[in-house]
Amino acid sequence: MHKTRYSVTVSLALALASLAGTADAKGPAPKGNEAATARYFAALLGGHGRGQGDEPQLAELTMFFSQMPKGADLHHHYSGSLYAEQYVEFLDKQGYCVNKLSYRVVTDKAVIDAERALAPAARTCLSSSELVADDFTYRELLQRWSSKDFDNHGAIQPPPDRQFFQTFGFFGPVSNANFNDGLQTLKARAIAENVSYIETMFKLAPFVADAGFDAKAWQQGQDDAGFTALMRSQLAQLEGDAGFNRGVTDYVAKIAAAAAGIDDADFTMRYHAYVLRLLAPSQVFSSMVAGFKAAGQSELIVGVNIVGQESQAVSMRDYTLHMKMFGFLKSRYPTVKVALHAGELALGDVPPEGLKFHIDQAVNLAGADRIGHGLDLAHESNALGLMKTMREFGIPVEVNLTSNGFINGVRGANHPVTLYRKHGVPFVLSTDDAGVTRHDLSNEYVLFASRYRPDYAEVKKLSYNGVRYAFLPNAQKQRLTKQLDGRFSRFEAQIAALAAAPAARKAAVHAAH
Repeated sequence: MHKTRYSVTVSLALALASLAGTADAKGPAPKGNEAATARYFAALLGGHGRGQGDEPQLAELTMFFSQMPKGADLHHHYSGSLYAEQYVEFLDKQGYCVNKLSYRVVTDKAVIDAERALAPAARTCLSSSELVADDFTYRELLQRWSSKDFDNHGAIQPPPDRQFFQTFGFFGPVSNANFNDGLQTLKARAIAENVSYIETMFKLAPFVADAGFDAKAWQQGQDDAGFTALMRSQLAQLEGDAGFNRGVTDYVAKIAAAAAGIDDADFTMRYHAYVLRLLAPSQVFSSMVAGFKAAGQSELIVGVNIVGQESQAVSMRDYTLHMKMFGFLKSRYPTVKVALHAGELALGDVPPEGLKFHIDQAVNLAGADRIGHGLDLAHESNALGLMKTMREFGIPVEVNLTSNGFINGVRGANHPVTLYRKHGVPFVLSTDDAGVTRHDLSNEYVLFASRYRPDYAEVKKLSYNGVRYAFLPNAQKQRLTKQLDGRFSRFEAQIAALAAAPAARKAAVHAAH
């Protein structure tokens, strides 16, 4: 269904900070600052004239991108973006504890009360402070609740995709509360690395089960007319269900309460309702309906998404059903935006025929406005036609380099961002689950720059793409773009001053030693 449719040395950090105010009205013009920043960036990528060969200067690139304004993070999961350390802090707020043998959160009040009646040495269920005091258990917990230490030690461990998706089962119970505290942490972290806007996949939209719908969906899935009629009937039933509609209203209210005090003049956050592709068809469909209805009821909810491991058996079996569901609801709620995880698959994850159509169906059947990951592109049967459609209709890809490397083992020249770049398909850089894989958006820009050697104009465009392809009204995009213009002007003035003052940098390096 075609539509009109980004570890530094202390010395250099000090140098940058000391020069931040030197570019005044008598300094280089804005265009001159931009050109000077471009030259400086090119030197960091190639090391030209620095006695470092052709290796990218990774520490300096990290500093550069930490300082550089980044318009948005558009592929962002709330629960996977908080670090495990914060979930440990939340344990006591909810009155929970963690079993030191299974590393699972215990929510049963009777069990917790019984544990607290024991002497500290006899307890197997630990509070936040007890966990932190028990260094062995705490370190083991961090390794199970995130990817911490996965790549830098040789212990026996699960495959990375299993490691990644299992983390949500560990911290899941404690992630379902303290929403405003969690969002405030993500806001502060974003501001610290110069990110001005986030769209986060916040919480699962409510759903109901209907065994009759499930049976008919699997039977009629290949019959487009029959399946459309089934969905039409189910939609009417859900719209007349008072309990279901109360659930949608409560869901919208929960997001509004969590979002209180997050937006201000310098930072904006919006939310995606999401559905879980691992559930039965009736649950997935009703959750989609709830998400679309919620987006229609709240300006805070700007899109609907689908989550869950795409290579899992249920996800693969029902993939086309899900895309048809999205296409149907998109036609009923045409103003609601859709971003879809699609093609988060690599060779060997599933049989080869499973790599042939996921992105294509997300675009042409479901009507996706953005594609999350888009990793199996090179294997898609309609890859060239698909990229043409995405280019012409401005359907961008949310590229998640750290996530794709960790979960699927796809990185470097094997990553389809090389194809998207070559064929003019728009894309953005995003974090996915930065708390699980323990990185930030600046790191995604470092990876992109060091691996693919773009010029400064391209990375600056990527930053602006975050605003351009946000699911926001035009007036809000214009506000964020104007704000980004000012932030880039200040950033480029600082970099131009830094590049023009080698003596000051040398003095700062000498002073730091």
